[in-house]
Amino acid sequence: MMTETERGLAQRAREASQSAFLGPVICIILVAAAWLRYTLPLNVDVSWWLLVSERMLDGQRLYVDILETNPPMAGSVYLLAVALARAIHLRPELATTILIFALTVLSLTLVWLVLRTSALRNRLTDGRLAAWTAALLLIAPMYDFGQREHLALITVLPALAVYILRARGERVLPAAVLIAGLSAGVTMSFKPYFAFSVGFCILAAAAQARDWRVLFALENWIAAALVLINAACIYLFFPEYFTIIYPLVRDVYLLLKAPVPTILVTLPMGLWLAGAAIVLLLQRKAHERDAAAFTTLAASLGFLVSFVAQQKGWGYHAYPMVALALLAAGLAASAVDTSRDVGRWPRVATALASAVLFVQSCLWFNGSVDVQQIEAEVARLGPRPSMLVLSAAAVIGHPMVRTLQGTWISRQEAFWVREIVRRSQKDGTIDLPTARRLESYVERERAGIIADFRKQPPDVVLIDNQNSDWGDWVRSDPELKALLEPYVLVQTVDGVEILKRS
Repeated sequence: MMTETERGLAQRAREASQSAFLGPVICIILVAAAWLRYTLPLNVDVSWWLLVSERMLDGQRLYVDILETNPPMAGSVYLLAVALARAIHLRPELATTILIFALTVLSLTLVWLVLRTSALRNRLTDGRLAAWTAALLLIAPMYDFGQREHLALITVLPALAVYILRARGERVLPAAVLIAGLSAGVTMSFKPYFAFSVGFCILAAAAQARDWRVLFALENWIAAALVLINAACIYLFFPEYFTIIYPLVRDVYLLLKAPVPTILVTLPMGLWLAGAAIVLLLQRKAHERDAAAFTTLAASLGFLVSFVAQQKGWGYHAYPMVALALLAAGLAASAVDTSRDVGRWPRVATALASAVLFVQSCLWFNGSVDVQQIEAEVARLGPRPSMLVLSAAAVIGHPMVRTLQGTWISRQEAFWVREIVRRSQKDGTIDLPTARRLESYVERERAGIIADFRKQPPDVVLIDNQNSDWGDWVRSDPELKALLEPYVLVQTVDGVEILKRS
């Protein structure tokens, strides 16, 4: 039987052998992540936000000249990326990737700085856990790389590190308090729903520390102040968000929702449950509850509530909850004592299970719509086309227009107002009087289409008859029909008509 000294020597030998290949492993992860950015199509919403940022830098006003339902913070990273691209003469897409990689490195560096004085520093800064975290942040998002949920996960990690210290009752340095407050505040400013994750972290930390004062820790006040300052800035500098966008979101956009029971049986829920089960199984015989794993799982649960509360069931909405559940599994595995033979099999089983869950996550978050055939047909019509896409499906126009280096002829990403009202009336979500009341929003969208069309007649018009009846609607409208008279039908691909100005 091994003595304590022999176990210590064996442990150090294992750590030395592991560190010899962890550097190359992290390099492989970075190379794989960069390769994915080169091969995978640009996310549809990231493409749109790059266009929004370009227009804002050119002098157009958000929520006036550009129709967008998200708060300004949602576009901050993309605005920085476009400004950087113009300053150093790069494509905005490449600048966005570089900036997100840099933000990831910054976030993980801040996590290390927060934890460097903790008793957990050796375990939480272990190279294997760092590699696992890097893979979850840079590879797992796949097609959803750069989405707001992806950015929110990156920004919340320093705050999560401080809440882990709070849960353990450890001392938090003043600099760490400021970092956590800014981290949590920025995260919640992306979307109000993200307050669930921050709130659950605080509650979990207070419960594990058995100290109600954690609820009123200084970083929480800093985060709340930052959120209030952000709201005040929106009111002062973007008043149209409250006068134009909020009523539109309240009356129309929120009608676009999936039933909660349907959301609860999606694959991301299964992935989250599997990650949570790993944490609970590894901790069932632990002498002391691992604060890092359970606080991270609480943050994941908060993002799960956000996923369900948004009632869309879209893949990228689920990314933070799945990634944090898998990170919590890794943290729970790192808490297992491997100096004893009995502690080896859980780590091996956890590694295999986590690898399977990681692959399943990558497959789920790689869901995108293939429009390459449509793009090829449009490309044959001439270089750098100006385009108008009459559709509620944003994926048809974006990021195709950026790939072709064309010009987007519209103030909004897709024409979803009419489609949401039409579908809601069709499936009985709204009654006839409500539909009539919402016609003012539909008419405003139609007026925007006509105004944008007349201001800059597009070279190419795409009409989506696959997902809706846009062809019939356009041809039944005298003004739109007249605007389309100079255009000839070139090709129809998967129900999408491609028209060129003759």
